[in-house]
Amino acid sequence: MMHTVRDAGIIFRDEASAAAQKRTGLLIGLVQPFVYLALFGPLLVRMLPESGPSAWQVYIPGLLVQLGLFATGYAGFGLIPDVRSGYLERLRVTPASRLGLLLGRVMWDVLALFIQSVAIVLIALLFGLRAPLGGVLAAIAMMMLVGISLAFLSYSLALKLTSEWLFAPVLNGIALPLMLLSGILLPLSYAPGWLKAIGSANPLRYAVDAMRGCFAGEYGSDAVLTGLAVVVALMIVSATAGTRVFAGHNA
Repeated sequence: MMHTVRDAGIIFRDEASAAAQKRTGLLIGLVQPFVYLALFGPLLVRMLPESGPSAWQVYIPGLLVQLGLFATGYAGFGLIPDVRSGYLERLRVTPASRLGLLLGRVMWDVLALFIQSVAIVLIALLFGLRAPLGGVLAAIAMMMLVGISLAFLSYSLALKLTSEWLFAPVLNGIALPLMLLSGILLPLSYAPGWLKAIGSANPLRYAVDAMRGCFAGEYGSDAVLTGLAVVVALMIVSATAGTRVFAGHNA
């Protein structure tokens, strides 16, 4: 275990060092959610009923999930050049833990997601977001669990496809339905029955509902507890699958 942690730490430092030289990457990752925040959020203030959670309490959790989907979900892009150049294979023939090699990358992706999530929440406060601090922190923690899951799955997909030309369209074809069927832009409670039924198979839907419950201060609600259980289960399954794919790649 300590061997894995040490190797993960080495990879994490390498990833952080590379990102520090290109700090614009974190800022670019904020552009899309900021555009949604500034141009779509105000529309919800007029559309959603005044009773119950505010429009910002409904919208910001979904925006955080969208950020995670497109930030950690596309993490596999960074692995493909390492596979093509043989750098990953050279690492794999060392005594380094294969789980550590993958976990270090995931750790950096999740830290970057955390920084971006905090930035989005701080900006949202200027637009009128009001939510309990504990709820915001709980929602961000849940978002990080989702980010871990998506990063593992993204790296698994990258190892299977090993080409940006294949990776991009396949990932877009997966990410867009996941986003629309998770109720990110509007709660699925407004959707027709058939759309709700399809959305119920999407684990991100439960994450969004749980995070909205956290923002509303409803920590013990069914939505929060169910969402937490789904997110933890998704993380375990994703980490297990990702580790097996990584260990078996070109074995």
